[in-house]
Amino acid sequence: MGQINSFRKLEAYRRAVRNSQKIYEWSLGLPKEERYGLSSQIRRSSRAVGALIAEAWARRRSQDAFVEKLTQALAEAKETQSWLDYASMSGYLGEKKYEELDGAWDHVCVMVRRMIQRAEQFSDAD
Repeated sequence: MGQINSFRKLEAYRRAVRNSQKIYEWSLGLPKEERYGLSSQIRRSSRAVGALIAEAWARRRSQDAFVEKLTQALAEAKETQSWLDYASMSGYLGEKKYEELDGAWDHVCVMVRRMIQRAEQFSDAD
């Protein structure tokens, strides 16, 4: 882990931020009646993932705190996938776009789980 000296270099963080931007861009096309429903909820949950990974990085001196923040990031990523399900069921998201976005969030979840499983490797990082 000595090569990584910033949360911005973590691939999980980078993917989460990139995927949240894709969610944002897609959500701009949602109907106005979804502004305070689906749109705001999926934007919030998707953006929280990167923020929680960054916060976990800042707390990595404590393995328990690091794991707790990553667990919260994983929960937010799964919530984002749940909102994608609602978007798909409501007809706001075609099958191809759904599979693209959902698959991208699956990948983030795998990366975050791997960080949780290897938490001790991050504790000595500078």
